[in-house]
Amino acid sequence: MSNLIIGLTAVIGTIVCYLIGLKVYQQWRYTFMAPVIIATLILVMSLLLFQIPYETYMIGGGWINHLLGPAVVALAYPLYEHRNTLKQLTFPILTGTVIGAVVGISSGILLSKWGGVGEEIIYSLIPKNSTTPVAMEVASGVGGIESLAAVFVMIAGIGGSMLSSFVLRFTRVHHYIGTGVGIGSASHAIGTAIAMERDSLEGSVSTIAMVVSAIVVSVIAPLFAGWWM
Repeated sequence: MSNLIIGLTAVIGTIVCYLIGLKVYQQWRYTFMAPVIIATLILVMSLLLFQIPYETYMIGGGWINHLLGPAVVALAYPLYEHRNTLKQLTFPILTGTVIGAVVGISSGILLSKWGGVGEEIIYSLIPKNSTTPVAMEVASGVGGIESLAAVFVMIAGIGGSMLSSFVLRFTRVHHYIGTGVGIGSASHAIGTAIAMERDSLEGSVSTIAMVVSAIVVSVIAPLFAGWWM
């Protein structure tokens, strides 16, 4: 019974934090104030302030985690809406996504080795360009830490969402194919949500890039881990 109360409290608290983040974002529509970013900051500060262990929060947080799958499936609706346009863009989307996955993995390995990071952490970092469930499985398979891989995925998603508008403006990438592929490959579901707010077609491209990136990463990550480590 106590676990049920703890779980419900965690779920309700998470929803409240997100609603606060949504309110803030509606007031000041800056990329770095996206609801998921504000909600995450509030949650982390609350857990630290009240000294609540992460494991305790995850009694309810795990329930929310199980909804990631249905949430990603829901992104199929805009794909259906733009299916005819997307069919014509199959080659550039797939090519850009594969290149993005390769660059994401190789750059992560090279920068980590250059910084003297331990192998276990590098193995956890390798699949950061995929969605959380895929990244956790890949990290576990190559010798990384599942929970740490999930953290890196969140950092990639939130960081990409915060910096995407600045990077795209700096690199002068404005076409929806380029922005969609870049965001979907680097920032997966969190970035895709931001892209979907800007334009449904850009969000659809980002959704495809996110899915393809997860598949590509799951295939090539073990190969890169074996070659470069």
